[in-house]
Amino acid sequence: MTYNELIKLPAHHFKRYIGVNKDTFDKMIQICHQSYQVKHKKGGRHSSISVENKLLITLTYYREYRTQFHIAQDFGISESAVCKSIHWVEPALIKHPDFALPSKKALWQDPHMDTVLIDATEVAIERPKKKQKQGYSGKKKRHTLKAQIVVNKADKSIICTHFSTGRCHDFTLFRHSKLTINEDITIKVDSGYQGIQKQHSNSVSPQKNSKKHPLTQEQKRENRKLAAERITNEHVIGVLKRFRILSCRNRNRRKRFGLRFNLIAAIYNLELA
Repeated sequence: MTYNELIKLPAHHFKRYIGVNKDTFDKMIQICHQSYQVKHKKGGRHSSISVENKLLITLTYYREYRTQFHIAQDFGISESAVCKSIHWVEPALIKHPDFALPSKKALWQDPHMDTVLIDATEVAIERPKKKQKQGYSGKKKRHTLKAQIVVNKADKSIICTHFSTGRCHDFTLFRHSKLTINEDITIKVDSGYQGIQKQHSNSVSPQKNSKKHPLTQEQKRENRKLAAERITNEHVIGVLKRFRILSCRNRNRRKRFGLRFNLIAAIYNLELA
């Protein structure tokens, strides 16, 4: 399906096909056109693939995560042309201010922020040839890449992210991210962040059960209440993983994982706004 065929679809089918709304897609086309004009300002050979189809190829790749060979057959182009299109669209979008996450500064400077939710998710990868232990997750029993996201509880927007290999523990990933969070902001996390109170006194985590010290009914109610508040973070991660590139086993180079995760997070924030 090319761009000329795609725009004829109803709005809900359009969103199901590539994962974004028509308004978001139009905005992305404008940004890509601006980048294309800057690139060819001094002349040069123009691409035989339109900007609209380059963007469609990229979103199709993110949404379905088929091989670039299969996408090339659908569009009637070479496999290398698909790869070049994706690698051109990604930096064109991520460099634009509309597709930039608020960053760590918002956790210290934003006076309206009250509560943030922090959680980590893992994406399976193919077994690396070297340094296999660094990427092996004992929790998932496979090789993974780990991504930490910080979500604003009020508007459900993603503030910032941080990445590591699957071997890294959730709390270790939090310490490596070096977040500077205002003491007035409440942090709510899961049981993987035990000890976060030493880093940030205004934080809430579930109380853990033990054989000698079982939880009381009151503590169980508090844990359920915290879980109900933290479910927002799980929903955000679920929305991001509608793009199969974040839910299937990652076949790409690991160095581009952070760029693509941040771009999908920025698309989520833009549609949320």
